[in-house]
Formats: sequence, C-alpha cells, structure tokens
Amino acid sequence: MEIDIRTQLLSLAEPEYQKFSAALIPNITNVLGVRLPVLRKIAKQLAAGDWRTYLETADDEYFEEVMLQAMVIGHVQADLDELLKAIEAFVPKIDNWSVCDSFCAGLKYTKVHSEPMWAFLQPYLRSDQEYEIRFGVVMLLNFYLDERYIDQVLSALDQIRHEAYYVKMAVAWAISMAYVKQPEVTMCYLKHNTLDDFTYNKALQKITESYRVDPETKQMIRSMKRKVKKQATS
Repeated sequence: MEIDIRTQLLSLAEPEYQKFSAALIPNITNVLGVRLPVLRKIAKQLAAGDWRTYLETADDEYFEEVMLQAMVIGHVQADLDELLKAIEAFVPKIDNWSVCDSFCAGLKYTKVHSEPMWAFLQPYLRSDQEYEIRFGVVMLLNFYLDERYIDQVLSALDQIRHEAYYVKMAVAWAISMAYVKQPEVTMCYLKHNTLDDFTYNKALQKITESYRVDPETKQMIRSMKRKVKKQATS
C-alpha cells in the first residue's frame, strides 16, 4: 500500500472519541477512536484500488483495522463467488456487535443475489459460535423480511438455541423488525413459538420501542409478556 493503513489510522484517532466508542463495545479493548465516516471514506478508496491484496495482507490488531476490512468487502466490485469467499474469510474475525452489524448492513449486493446468499447464510444460522450466528441473524433482518422469505426467516430464528447475549439480542431485534414489516405473520408467530423467555420478552420490548408501532398496538404487545419466575435463592 502506498500509505501504511495503520499509520493512517493512528493519525486519525481521536482520544475523546476513543473513550466514547470503547464504552459502547464493552467486550473489546483495541479501539483507536477513528470515526466511522472517516473509515468509510478510506474503505471506498481501498475498494477502488487493489482491494484483493489489501484484504490478503490487512492487519487485525485494532478494531478499526477489522472494521475497515468489513467496509471494503461491502464496496468491492466482483462476481458472487469471489464475494462469498471474501465474506467467508472475514466472518471469523468478527468479535463484537459493532463490526458484525456494520458488516451486514454494507453487504447490499445481497439484494440482487438473494437466493444464493440465503443458502450461504444457513450454516451460520446453525453454528455454535456467537458471532457467526449473529452475522446470520443480522443478515436476515437486513435483507430477508419481505413476503417471500418471512416464513423461512421466522422458522430459522425459532430454531436458534444459544445462550450468548449478543445472539439472543440479535434474534429479538430481528423478530421486532419482522413485526414492523410483516405484522400479521409475525403476530401469528409470537403466539406460537419456542423462544426462550428472555428472547421472547426482549422481542416484545423492542416492538414497543418502535416509532412505527401505534400506541394501541404497543399496549397489546405489552400484555403478551411472559411472567418469568424468579429462581429461589438458597
């Protein structure tokens, strides 16, 4: 690379923003403090150049270095097979919700490759790894909540069994978004599901927090909350 990426990132880091950003991602300690719009600008430049060499040689020590790779993969122009290989190589690097969710949102070419991408996502939804599952779930909520896929999405979400917090929260988020976009189908699902109590109640909570749900419906959703028995202490 003409300009060393890490040197560039270090020069763009802001100490105050580092404190703010790091506080939002409690499970990591390698945030430099570079703002996301700045990273996006760099990513577009890298994607327009020799992005293959960049991805093959990119460092992973800092949060921003990994986020930058995520953004580049979303901007590159390539055939689907090459894109899928890049995604597959990147997913194991995801270790926090921020990189995961930004990465998924950037994979907009999923819209024009919905069928092969759907097949590609299935192993991640069945994974036993926290962020592999979250990757799959967040991809579903970004690109598959239409009439064509909603039944399959809800079925896939209902089959996820993992105790990790960021998996449960992703499933709850996906169900809440499904309700906003496909309320009738999702309401039927909410009345007949096998979700654990935490995920189910979180999904209801997120629905009631949406500005796209009217007050009367929110009241009805609140009434569906499961009462969770507190465990007796010895």
